[in-house]
Amino acid sequence: MMLCTLMTDKESKLSTLQERLGYQFKRHELLELSLTHPSYTQQEKTSTLNNQRLEFLGDAVLSLVLAENVYFLFPDQREGALAQARSVLAQGGVLSHLALELKLNDCVFLSPSEIHSGGQEKESVLEDAFEALIGALYLDSDLETTRRIILELYGNIEMRLETLLSSHNPKGRLQEKVQPRWGNNAIEYIVQERQEPDHQNSFKAEVLINGYKKGEGTGHSKKEAEEEAARDALVHWSENDNEPIK
Repeated sequence: MMLCTLMTDKESKLSTLQERLGYQFKRHELLELSLTHPSYTQQEKTSTLNNQRLEFLGDAVLSLVLAENVYFLFPDQREGALAQARSVLAQGGVLSHLALELKLNDCVFLSPSEIHSGGQEKESVLEDAFEALIGALYLDSDLETTRRIILELYGNIEMRLETLLSSHNPKGRLQEKVQPRWGNNAIEYIVQERQEPDHQNSFKAEVLINGYKKGEGTGHSKKEAEEEAARDALVHWSENDNEPIK
């Protein structure tokens, strides 16, 4: 009876996932395989098949679809800018976020030890499952169908990319805003090293524009702290300010 209940719960989750995707798999085993983490097969010992091969394929398909989309979306951009746009859209944090929106964390098959260690929320697990799902979609349908679903999952790519780029390179974005008004030397970062109670070092950074404090941030490295400070400055930026806020 318990086994029947578990199977029903599993089938229900997979059915709901397909509804969210807007696609019904013809080869149901591909869908299950895309959600099978290596830890699950190691624990079950009934099969050596997991989602790693599908992840490899899905990564390539996703890269093609994103490259094609930004190519036509930004006809005046050079290769370097297009490559950066594709890279930002395919970064692990983005893919794991999309996976969470699909609730793949409720569907992925993990070993008990992996579940205990929080595997359902790990960025790497969710990223791999998302790419494997794309690979499974491609094999079960075709490129046109897979492209349609990918772009539906991403939504407005131009708006998403604008948000991601400001987060991806906050220091560069802040420099772009400051330089036309106050020159290349207006920005200054002040970083202090701190020791946490667990004896690990952390850093606190402040970003100054013309001597005015504009943002602050913390991180496990100087670079991370400076990026957080720049990101904070961008959040509070106002194009109507004649001078930075003190």
